[in-house]
Amino acid sequence: MRIFLVPNLNKSQAGQVCEQAVSILRQAGAIPLLAEEIRDACQLEQAEYHPEPDCLALCDVIVTIGGDGTILRTARESLAYARPLLGVNLGRLGFLATCEIGEMPAKLTRLAKGDFMTDTRMLLQACIQQPDQPPQTLTALNEIVVFKGLRTQTMGMKVFCDDALVSSYRGDGVVLATPTGSTAYSLSAGGPILDAQIAGILLTPICAHSLQSPPMVFSANRCLRVQVESETDEPVYLSADGNHPAHAISPHSRLELARAEQVVTLVRFNLADQFEAIDKKLIRKITL
Repeated sequence: MRIFLVPNLNKSQAGQVCEQAVSILRQAGAIPLLAEEIRDACQLEQAEYHPEPDCLALCDVIVTIGGDGTILRTARESLAYARPLLGVNLGRLGFLATCEIGEMPAKLTRLAKGDFMTDTRMLLQACIQQPDQPPQTLTALNEIVVFKGLRTQTMGMKVFCDDALVSSYRGDGVVLATPTGSTAYSLSAGGPILDAQIAGILLTPICAHSLQSPPMVFSANRCLRVQVESETDEPVYLSADGNHPAHAISPHSRLELARAEQVVTLVRFNLADQFEAIDKKLIRKITL
């Protein structure tokens, strides 16, 4: 078993945790891989170093060491290789990075021996259509967000489902999330938590200036279109999985969203990983 470790070296613990992970994997009979590009910053004798594309091609599983942002970024970068992902959590919550530091000996040993399950997660694909510009396509595991940036006034939006108008309102923006992303920005904006096994698209308005703008869940087979309507020429912004910097788009752009053909595969060790994460990292933190 070859396991590609992707540490987020911007986090102070990442190097030390990566060293622990390499040791655990070696003891369990796996071959840990690290990208040649980080050799100077993370020199570990027990690891094999290869250029990052070679690591992605050679590995059986990818293990990220960081927070959910690290696993989201790695998921995008490794999409063409279709490798299962496991995240070791160094972040605040870590709904996707479900292996805590204290769980590494048990979970990484099981991983090295092939004793794990996989969980397929859908992706959203967004096509941006702007006046006098070629279409641009983005992909997200969590969410696509359209927001108004620095403008103080609200902006108008119309939402169409398979070309039928389903909602029209003013507000600060809209979150279009996968079930995986229902515990991220959408939840903060008042959206529901969805079982990650559901195939659907969640639409959650951000601070809608209306009493009749509830979140909506659409079948993953639907095609949604968001049409921004603004009285000014100031740009609005679009973010895929919190990418920075966000994409500035013209205020009269159209955004078409649908289920992507690709999927992301996450490693799990029991059938209730998602709900255990919600219980431990969200409910208990609120109630304790």
